[in-house]
Parts: sequence; structure tokens; C-alpha cells
Amino acid sequence: MTTSDHVQQDRAQLFKREAALLGFISCGISKAGLLEEEAPRLEKWLKEAKQGKMGYMENHFDKRLDPTKLVPGAKSVVSLLYNYFPEQKQSSDSYQIAKYAYGQDYHEVIKNKLKTLLERVSAQLGQIEGRAFVDSAPILEKAWAAKSGLGWIGKNSNLLTQQVGSFYFIAELVLDIDLPQDPITSDHCGTCTACIDACPTQAITPYE
Repeated sequence: MTTSDHVQQDRAQLFKREAALLGFISCGISKAGLLEEEAPRLEKWLKEAKQGKMGYMENHFDKRLDPTKLVPGAKSVVSLLYNYFPEQKQSSDSYQIAKYAYGQDYHEVIKNKLKTLLERVSAQLGQIEGRAFVDSAPILEKAWAAKSGLGWIGKNSNLLTQQVGSFYFIAELVLDIDLPQDPITSDHCGTCTACIDACPTQAITPYE
């Protein structure tokens, strides 16, 4: 391993340590660039009108596939997972709210943490330029998390992990700093079709 490789590894470990201190349950890294495998999948998905009434999914096709078009000079994508399973249970005699929405607005909570993460790392490495994304821009969060080794995209199209399932938000920092690529996790769904079989509306089609 070269001196440059050691430097990049140290930088990556710094990001991961600081991310853990801020409450993120996982942090993975990949090289910024075109998501070549996702391009035909996204094109096919749109042609089959699987976006339904989400017309915005048809916009910014190139930007969805290449974060360097969102952040000029981007070299790395840092993907992070943040738990959304609430500590408190909802009252059974009131309206029921989706677990991910039960609490403060996750956009604000996580974006503030991402900004703090970038500030803490920049304070130690020097100024780093980039952008934070929390479900707020044309970026394929699940694809980047999978490419960063945080899990695999299961038959239900969710990012899955063996450790914590899928109860988490996905967020990204797209940065102008060189960081090493983390190894990709293998698919562990195998022949299991439990999610497809259990769906009451038969809305789940295998991710291809």
C-alpha cells in the first residue's frame, strides 16, 4: 500500500468515526461517477411508467445517475444510514403515523448532522467542498448506499442489511476529496420471496 493509499484510508476512517459519534449506524464510501448498471434499469422503469404519479422522477435523468453533474469536481460519495425506529410507541387509540414520520422532520435532523460531520472532518483535514443530500435532490440514494457496501437492494427494492434490516434513512455527502472505495456487499435474498408473498396489494415486483 502506497503512502497515498494510507492517507486515503486514514481519511475514510475519520469520516466513519465521526459519523458514528453523530449517531449514524453505518457509513460507506464509493467513487463518484456514472452509475452504469443503474442507467438501463432507470430507463426501463420510467418507460414502464412505474413512477406512477411521481412525475418528478422523469426529470434530471443524467443527474440521477451521475453526482458529478450535481457537484462539479466531485470525487467521492459518502453514504450514511440513520435509524428511524422510534423509541416511543404511538398511542393505539389515536391516528397512526408511519414510523419514519413519527418525530422531528428527518430532513432537518439528518441534514444538520451531515453539515456537522463535514465541519468536523474539515477541521482536521482542511476545507472540503461538497453537498449534503437527504431525500431532497435527484440522486439515487439506494444505489449509492449499495455501491458503498452498506447493503444490497432486495426483491422489495429496499436497501437491506443483515444487521438492521431496512429501518433507516439513507443520506449522502458528495465531496471533492479522494476516498477509498468500500467493498460491495453480496445479495442475501437468495430464493426468499416473503416480502412479495406478504404484500396485500401485490404491489411488489422483483427488483431487476
